Amino acid sequence: MRVRHLGLVAYEPTWRAMQAFTRARGPDTPDDLWLLEHPPVFTLGLAGRREHVLAPGDIPVVETDRGGQVTYHGPGQAVAYVLLDLRRNALGVKALVQRLEAAAIEVLADCGVAAERVAGRPGVYVEGGKIAAVGLRITRGCCYHGLALNVDLALEPFSRIDPCGYPGLRSTSLAVLGVRDSISAVQHRLARALERQFAATPVEA
Repeated sequence: MRVRHLGLVAYEPTWRAMQAFTRARGPDTPDDLWLLEHPPVFTLGLAGRREHVLAPGDIPVVETDRGGQVTYHGPGQAVAYVLLDLRRNALGVKALVQRLEAAAIEVLADCGVAAERVAGRPGVYVEGGKIAAVGLRITRGCCYHGLALNVDLALEPFSRIDPCGYPGLRSTSLAVLGVRDSISAVQHRLARALERQFAATPVEA
């Protein structure tokens, strides 16, 4: 698994790059993990309904090809995009989602935060507040998109949408919970947790 630290990058070019990588990959192409942040953006998944975008204001809305409804990305959110060959890794979609969630739960536990899954609602929650979201695209036996973990970002934009299609769903972050770890430290832990979940040896690129 090649680990790429991309920094703060715009959403749409990054999404297009994931599509291009997945189209071009062959049976021997190594899997990639992209660690990054995005400038403020709302993304609307394939199941997304515009009525869940309440008041975007000056934040752009991008209709994307991942599953799920609407969510927000912004600086201070640790995004991990997993570009995996699912057939080669013998992974189904349910197991993939569970491993992404488990990686987030592991990172949060390392920070002293007890997190959990909620039945029927993909993602990770702390005391009823959503702290990590999962969204994926599966094509030709491969996946892209991935996991977004709230570290220290402005939460106000979540009030402009129905997060993941749930009116009134509260969002939280490590900073709100009193954890002051830097985003780079959280990204490093997230890479190691994903390595363990997918039993891969990371190669920094």
